[in-house]
Amino acid sequence: MALLESGENYLEVILRLSKKQTEIHAIDIVNDLGFSKPSVSIALKKLKDSGHIIIDGNSHISLTDEGLKVATKIFERHTIITNLFLALGVSNATAEEDACKIEHYLSEETFNAIKAHYLDKVQK
Repeated sequence: MALLESGENYLEVILRLSKKQTEIHAIDIVNDLGFSKPSVSIALKKLKDSGHIIIDGNSHISLTDEGLKVATKIFERHTIITNLFLALGVSNATAEEDACKIEHYLSEETFNAIKAHYLDKVQK
């Protein structure tokens, strides 16, 4: 099942949070995104039903293998695009915001070209 942008964003947030803390709960996502508890609850149910996350008996949220695959892809896109914008002189806030807007819509071909160009410039 293809995810919408919002689903990809939730998975990316779960991945980011998992790098900082061992247990993730819905309230952590609410606090990170600033969304209402009911909105987050609905989104998490959809992600659970689609097989992208697991919510255990203690309400701990974790990514499935498929969820991790999607989250890693989106996180990489976000990181590379943000860093490229920063290297171009864009402010941090704008670079983050713009990267978040386009990370979901770039083709693999375009992203791979951006990534190769950026990494080539960084390594020099």
